[in-house]
Amino acid sequence: MIRLPQPEGGVREYTPRPAQAPDPAGAGPLTSRTVFSAAHVVADPHADTTPDSPAAVDWDATLAFRRHLWAQGLGVAEAMDTAQRGMGLDWAGAAELIRRSAAEAKAVGGRIACGVGTDQLTGPAGLAAVREAYEEQLALVEETGSQAILMASRALAAAAASPDDYLDTYAHLLRQASEPVILHWLGPMFDPALDGYWGSADLDTATDTFLEVIAAHPDKVDGIKVSLLDAQREIDLRRRLPQGVRCYTGDDFHYPELIAGDDQGFSHALLGIFDPLGPLAARAVRVLDTGDVKGFRELLDPTVELSRHLFQAPTRFYKTGVVFLAWLAGHQEHFTMVGGLQSARSLPHLARAYELADGLGLFPDPELAESRMRSLLTVYGVER
Repeated sequence: MIRLPQPEGGVREYTPRPAQAPDPAGAGPLTSRTVFSAAHVVADPHADTTPDSPAAVDWDATLAFRRHLWAQGLGVAEAMDTAQRGMGLDWAGAAELIRRSAAEAKAVGGRIACGVGTDQLTGPAGLAAVREAYEEQLALVEETGSQAILMASRALAAAAASPDDYLDTYAHLLRQASEPVILHWLGPMFDPALDGYWGSADLDTATDTFLEVIAAHPDKVDGIKVSLLDAQREIDLRRRLPQGVRCYTGDDFHYPELIAGDDQGFSHALLGIFDPLGPLAARAVRVLDTGDVKGFRELLDPTVELSRHLFQAPTRFYKTGVVFLAWLAGHQEHFTMVGGLQSARSLPHLARAYELADGLGLFPDPELAESRMRSLLTVYGVER
């Protein structure tokens, strides 16, 4: 029995799930869907840093977590805007992460795609500077042999005066890309600085511009990642994609139904929630590989409550819960984050995350998870 603090005040008793024999990990690649996990980085807890200083990363633990995901058959989406960039890693740190993870992927045969952005720009910049920043990052990602994910740019959102500025910038980048890329449309719920991306705050107008970019260069677009937390809009958008262009859902609220799809298509996945859900998500997709949609939904639908909890507003702080669960699960030895973001969620929020994750059987060692949860409660004065 453990006493968990509640959002409305007070505590209540919770009985952790007993240890169970783990489900065996599947072997080989997933076949019916392409699935990426936007993996977190592990901070170095012993480094003498401050929230506004360059991040100190525990590279051994960071790469070990990626090997854990690859072993499940999942791909890794590296150096992403939601998972690391803009809230922790600067471009120098992200570049190092890309190089190290790409080399590790080659060594173990893991699939990897890496984010390309403009976050080396630290102040107001014109469109030419935005293009040059994108080009620098694209060159690095391609040099490592990784697939590129062209991410939404805060600098482009600030510099663009019209949809044509987006069309021209992306056309320039796609012409330069040596291999098909993934385009990422990140909504303002993840990053308020991206409000009005594609040249309009009206999502229908923005969608038309986004599709115009793709239609002009379908041979250079492997797929799109949509992170708008609007399932119907994603479905409507994926039905309008050119033949052969994939949709990778980034919707951490509706992913089971979007991945399962309908009689007109389905979404692949590039999700932050597949960091803590890695083994369970892979198991669900392997069931889907057999054509068993019902079995897939039975495994994945119960995880949505946890995902909605972790990604509740302010959505950009979801990483705190992700890293917290990685610590409880034994993937790292501490609950410390780059930028000091372990403080970005409240104790009741973390307690609920523990309870939901435990109920799903996400902890390989429930006793370890309970012990670590108790240690956190002690720090906060709940346990004495």
